[in-house]
Amino acid sequence: MGVVAIAEEDNMLSVVIPVYNEVESIGPLHSQLKKVFDSMGSPYEIIFVDDGSDDGSYEALKSLSEMHEQVRVVKFRRNFGQTAAIDAGFTHASGSVIVSMDADLQNDPADIPRLLEKLDEGYDVVCGWRHQRHDPLSKTLPSAFANRLRKLLTGEEIHDSGCSLRAYTRESVSELELYGEMHRYIPSLLTWKGFKLGEVKVNHRPREHGKTKYSSGRLINGLFDLLFVKFWSDYSTRPLHFFGNFGVSQYLLAGLIFVEQIIKALIIGRLEAGPLLMLGILLTITGMLSIIFGFLSEIMIRAYFSGSKFKFYSVEEVLD
Repeated sequence: MGVVAIAEEDNMLSVVIPVYNEVESIGPLHSQLKKVFDSMGSPYEIIFVDDGSDDGSYEALKSLSEMHEQVRVVKFRRNFGQTAAIDAGFTHASGSVIVSMDADLQNDPADIPRLLEKLDEGYDVVCGWRHQRHDPLSKTLPSAFANRLRKLLTGEEIHDSGCSLRAYTRESVSELELYGEMHRYIPSLLTWKGFKLGEVKVNHRPREHGKTKYSSGRLINGLFDLLFVKFWSDYSTRPLHFFGNFGVSQYLLAGLIFVEQIIKALIIGRLEAGPLLMLGILLTITGMLSIIFGFLSEIMIRAYFSGSKFKFYSVEEVLD
């Protein structure tokens, strides 16, 4: 998955936390995490990914990393978004188990042991389910719509794909390629790959500091990403099947039009170059183009799977 080679450490727990302008939440969040992990008694690391913050978050994170050896910081050159931050955190994590969560204190660190217990039951991924959300309707209603649409298109039964609090085995995230708003569809991507998903009800707390980063634009972008997930899961290794079937269907419709036009010409004694005949010719051309596009897509997919991987974000600094 990553361009940085990180050796996996047995029994190490890595926590990945994207941060964008959450300076007031960083200190309390670290204190709560430290309390939970100290009580667990297992080795851990906390990886904060500063996603281009401009409110002093990076300075607060840098101070934490200097005082606590378990805190690591990855700093982006600019804001690349939550998906990029999660991907960078996965790349730099060294634990055999990785937990992701938000930095805004709405996820409760006390729920992490419950996620890990569920993971020990044989699951590859355990997702948090915010069954009692403390968010305004402007967030909960679009989220409910998106979850229903996701279930319809992907068949994946996780209740809450928008909850960032999740626990993963190292293996499950090792080959993920994330971009756009794909972080919310990680469960769908992993289901497609054959990993076993579990779910745990988690506490969701009201936001106390900062401002929400949610917007209607993110919902729209997320819906487009969902459509891509559906297409990618069904046709990523065989795009010619999709475009070929689409092209053949256009040929069939064009054929019906031509048969109708021929029968009509035999009855009236002449062939009329009307709109329907023009549509038949157009469908013939677009059907051919669809099949050609399918072949080109097939070539691109084969080149993709055999080519080198790249990242769409830029890391400026890493504090270990």
